[in-house]
Amino acid sequence: MEFQYTGKNLSGEKIKGKINANSKEEALMLLQSNGQVVIEIKESTIWNKDITIHRKINHKDLVIFLRQYATLIHAGISISDATKTMIKQSESIVLKNALTDIEKQLEKGQALSKSVERHPKIFPPLLINMIRAGEASGKLDEILNEMADYFEKEYRNRQKVISALIYPSIVGIVTLFLTGFLLIFVVPRFIGMLNSFGGDIPPFTQFILNLSDWLASYWWVFILLITIGSILYKYFLQREEFAYRVDIIKMKFPFLGTLVHKSALVRMTQTLSTLVNSAVPILRSIEITERVVGNRVINRVLGDSRRALEVGESITKPMEGHWAFPALIIQMIQIGEKTGTLDKMLLKAAEFYEEEVEQLSSRIKTLIEPIMIIILTIIVGSIITAVVIPMFSLFETIQ
Repeated sequence: MEFQYTGKNLSGEKIKGKINANSKEEALMLLQSNGQVVIEIKESTIWNKDITIHRKINHKDLVIFLRQYATLIHAGISISDATKTMIKQSESIVLKNALTDIEKQLEKGQALSKSVERHPKIFPPLLINMIRAGEASGKLDEILNEMADYFEKEYRNRQKVISALIYPSIVGIVTLFLTGFLLIFVVPRFIGMLNSFGGDIPPFTQFILNLSDWLASYWWVFILLITIGSILYKYFLQREEFAYRVDIIKMKFPFLGTLVHKSALVRMTQTLSTLVNSAVPILRSIEITERVVGNRVINRVLGDSRRALEVGESITKPMEGHWAFPALIIQMIQIGEKTGTLDKMLLKAAEFYEEEVEQLSSRIKTLIEPIMIIILTIIVGSIITAVVIPMFSLFETIQ
């Protein structure tokens, strides 16, 4: 059971919080054992619980948290006290709740990495492993700052892809709704007026009219097909082979596929570089990268690379000849393996492809805007033409 309480701590400061216990008496006893003076305590109900729709923390909150947490630890503040400070400062309810649990685990003597591991939906696997590496090396503050940089870059790269995709998506949706509106509400009125005058209907206009009648009568079929299609897509996306094929299509799709492909390469090289630089064992680094890269085509090759490394072969052996891995990345990794500078070579590759992603996203946005406008003009123009042409013929007949 969950209880909400109001009280005062040893310093006399007013505090509010939540606690899990089997009964109200047990919750009160636990709070008093921690030196807190309880003023009010009550069981959480559906009316006073904090409603959090999104269980994941957004990039902005995560980056701010990592920066502030690293600063506190670097200043010599203990991890437990730094966590307590972040609980007070955090504006995210999801993060605040997670940190409250982490602080309790730290008081029990658990390591920070073990405590954070209890919240995989909030803290990514990469961050958990990097915290573990920071604890082992005694450079936790530096690791946290590196992670803040990493998630900041990842957010920027993701926004570049989203910004390139959002314009055609919006125009496509507007085109769909505008076409439906014209066919269902506008076309029948004009055609009805034309029929009342006894005018002839050209073949193209008749086709548009038939399409309009079908949409007006069976619009629900269209919505049903979209709904069923979405459900089936989500269902089959859970199957590995189908999801793998979808990722291939995404990477080979005209224009946008190159952007998706290079974004996946940026994420792979950045992640692997960060892990190797933090002295995480190479096999473990590749395994973590597989989990966070978010592309099944890249994942499979990385899995093959990990298995090749286990038997003493080069990481690049499965990559050679594979269409998803450009020669540049393979050469950079090979040089890094030979010279012991794998992290630096991967970072250079990440920077190179990051620049390409930025240029490509700008180019796509520049090219796709006029293309979408032309498509919108053709569709809407065709419908209007189908209505206007017979109207002109009718006016000529009347005159």
